[in-house]
Amino acid sequence: MTIWSAGINRRTSTLAGLFTAALATVCGARPAADVDDARLLAADREPQNWMINGRTYEEGHFSPLTQINDHNVTRLGLAWYLDVGSRIGTEATPLVVDGVLYTTSVWNIVHAIDARTGRELWRYDPHVDRTWIRHMCCGPANKGAALWKGKVYAGTIDGRLLALDAASGNLVWSTQTTDPAQPYSVIGAPRVFHDKVIIGVGGGEMGVRGYVTAYDAATGKQVWRFYTVPGNPANGFESPTMEMAARTWTGQWWQAGGGGTTWDGLTYDPKLNLVYVGTGNGSPWSRELRSPGGGDNLFLCSIIALNADSGAYRWHYQAIPAESWDYDCVAQMTLAELRIGGRARQVLMQAGKNGFFYVLDRSNGKLISASAFVPVSWASRIDLRTGRPVETAAQPYGVDNTRLLSPGVFGGHAWHAMSYSPLTRLVYIPAQEDWFRYSRTPHYEHTPMAWNLGLNPQARDPPGVPDPPPRKGFLLAWNPATNSEAWRIDLHGPWNGSVLTTAGNLLLQGAADGRFVAYSADKGQRLWDMPIHTGAVAAPIAYSVDGEEYIAVGAGWAGSLPIVGGGMSAAHDTPTRILAFKLGGNVTLPTPVGRAAPSLPASTASPETIERGRRLYAANCRLCHGGAVISGGMIPDLRYMSPQTHAEFGKIVLYGARAAQGMAPFADLLSETDADAIHAYIIEQARPIAAPGAGH
Repeated sequence: MTIWSAGINRRTSTLAGLFTAALATVCGARPAADVDDARLLAADREPQNWMINGRTYEEGHFSPLTQINDHNVTRLGLAWYLDVGSRIGTEATPLVVDGVLYTTSVWNIVHAIDARTGRELWRYDPHVDRTWIRHMCCGPANKGAALWKGKVYAGTIDGRLLALDAASGNLVWSTQTTDPAQPYSVIGAPRVFHDKVIIGVGGGEMGVRGYVTAYDAATGKQVWRFYTVPGNPANGFESPTMEMAARTWTGQWWQAGGGGTTWDGLTYDPKLNLVYVGTGNGSPWSRELRSPGGGDNLFLCSIIALNADSGAYRWHYQAIPAESWDYDCVAQMTLAELRIGGRARQVLMQAGKNGFFYVLDRSNGKLISASAFVPVSWASRIDLRTGRPVETAAQPYGVDNTRLLSPGVFGGHAWHAMSYSPLTRLVYIPAQEDWFRYSRTPHYEHTPMAWNLGLNPQARDPPGVPDPPPRKGFLLAWNPATNSEAWRIDLHGPWNGSVLTTAGNLLLQGAADGRFVAYSADKGQRLWDMPIHTGAVAAPIAYSVDGEEYIAVGAGWAGSLPIVGGGMSAAHDTPTRILAFKLGGNVTLPTPVGRAAPSLPASTASPETIERGRRLYAANCRLCHGGAVISGGMIPDLRYMSPQTHAEFGKIVLYGARAAQGMAPFADLLSETDADAIHAYIIEQARPIAAPGAGH
């Protein structure tokens, strides 16, 4: 761990609990993380703090602070940074209360940091099972923490929900919120209200049944649980709602779980005492496989409103009945009052992964408007009378009919936080143009604890279909009242960061090309940028301590596209850091060290062995280490393996020699001959960048 601060240059190591006294000094008379309903309901009276993921219950990611503004932002500089000890990226939104910054980093480590200096006060390592990423989609990060009455709450990739003492970092309680025998994970940020902590689950790609759970904030005991898809009817239903949902399913969907996981979007509405829950894709993806007799498959790809006290169903809006495209509806849901049709409406807004921007009446879930904000080919429009999409093909994708559709699995907008400014009345969306080839496997059988998408990995475009355009990204200013574009900023590529707007007329975002950028929120004029040497996909925040304003962000490219989309970023092998900026900040980041050309071991593998290695790599390795063995900038690039790694390749792949770093053993799926073939393929892929004469 390395800490740099303005006027300070020092390296230090800390253990949980050593800085309890220092924390008390930082917090003053108020206890650490003294957050409750009253403070959160009055969050606008404390613009210096960022007490919840979106700053207020409305989840707008907007700050009322104005000290840093469009007139002086050119003076912005780095105040401090903290290396968290990993090169795997982060997705967490930091929280700041009374001068202390709380956040999570790689492997779900929780940090408390002096928000003025970057000095770490404590850290808590939950010691997650790092090999669990074999049973996950998209890396070992989560979206952040929650605070409540002196405690810090965070989830872990192996399914635990933790409560820590905010002053010391000591564990108060731990609850296993998943069945460890199933491939569930917890990657979202908890939300807390009325002394209840609410958290969802991930794992839809692997084949699980989705649900969301509320726990007692003081004890960790379960208060209520709402399942998002029905289980086996033979076992009975948990509620009349599940019995109703089961009428929209056919076949034996429960054998593969059904999906509908709740891995991100959660919003609490104090005015209506409702919790809005976004749900994910089906498992497997194609309805033809999971529900062969048809049906809408409730509550896949839906927004569900639940009573916050009891978890009882109130209403739902299903964006995509019979969802088959991996168009998770779990993106951030923002609450606002908009003037639409001459009257004020209390609305819920979501920029969907499927390319449509939705505005709902949040009291009853009725659709007000929906418009495409990126190129969309899977549907022509959303029927405002029925609320259903008008799909563009009479039949879904199958074994013999590959469909090239946009958006694809990375989405027109993924999980990255958008921002709503009540000053400009615009929503700012980290958007992108994406595509994917959908084709169903000819033979599907559910495999426990493994990927269960039901896709054909050898999908090819139908004859005459042109190659898709390159993926690209842009920052979109969107008018939610008219559901139309205001303006956009074209960016260098896809998968750019979450955004923040401030009352200082600023719009801030990390870019995939390794910059942190400030624009004017009214017109989108670029005002300032700074190289940070990595993508910052996490949400920035604004806070102030002793009257001085800071902008903070977790820097480290992360998520599904950086893992599988090799070569899409110029940023590689950069330490993950927490960065804080202020006017006049003068700290400098270290210059990145370039990678030397790899020296490869000799290989005499035949073309047949290399081709076999390619197929095995695609089936077992690609989803972490990137297509064609080109890392996306998050997981280590295997083309640059050290001589020691080459020598131990078989032990690493088969028997877990690097399990402590997250490399799970695969001896249950691969033989030594298989590992040798994969190794030969990797060596072949590394030849174009290798040192002259290497590997011969």
